[in-house]
Amino acid sequence: MIIEMKKINFQRKGRSILRNLSWNVKKGEHWAIVGLNGSGKTTLLNLVNGYLWPTSGTIAVFGHQYGKVMIQEVRQRIGWVSSSLQLRLPEELTTEKIIIGGKYGTIGYYDELSPSDEEDVLQLLQLFRCKDLFRRTYQTLSQGERQNVLIARALIAEPELLILDEPCTGLDLISREQVLAMIQQIALQRRGPTLIYVTHHIEEILPCFTHTLLLREGEVFQAGKTEELLTPQQLSAFFQVPIVVQPMGQRQWVALDKK
Repeated sequence: MIIEMKKINFQRKGRSILRNLSWNVKKGEHWAIVGLNGSGKTTLLNLVNGYLWPTSGTIAVFGHQYGKVMIQEVRQRIGWVSSSLQLRLPEELTTEKIIIGGKYGTIGYYDELSPSDEEDVLQLLQLFRCKDLFRRTYQTLSQGERQNVLIARALIAEPELLILDEPCTGLDLISREQVLAMIQQIALQRRGPTLIYVTHHIEEILPCFTHTLLLREGEVFQAGKTEELLTPQQLSAFFQVPIVVQPMGQRQWVALDKK
């Protein structure tokens, strides 16, 4: 079991943010998490990473129950791509120094890269067809290129679990599709990490995401196989408005049903 959460409740300042949440992620599964603003997605991710502690309930990651394991040891096996990290990265650093920072657990890297570290960065960029980003400064990158660098930074440490927290926010259509293509390629890697992809947008759920968690107002609305949940009936009930679903290119595109 990669993630095992049992009867999780989380309260802050008297407000219930997560309620009676149970969720399991098994090896070989890739999950999308869908929820509107305020549904508890960010809190859920922070609990998985051990940055927050549940009010009640138990959490185990990689079979290690939180409270009975050193959290730092678990975190070393998790990669996390978040827009909040973008704001902390020095604009003048080059991409290879940002990426290698993921290997050493630092925001940036200010020494000269060893030949082996440089080769690791180059191989990773080449694998995802963005070798041209090598040696460019962060400030010269587009928003989509920055996201690719953040994903490479998370992967350089070879995590067993990769959490992608709304990685396409703020991207234009072309940049979004480039980032999604990179994620699909990661999922196809033979020894790649388990993926958790958080989004507001159903059309971003790629064919690689075998399972989906629908989170509403701090509770699990549904959790299961993606093909069974991304239907007009399930999504209309989830969003509480009539929804039309249009399959296109192995992805589902949704709109309000205005009939």
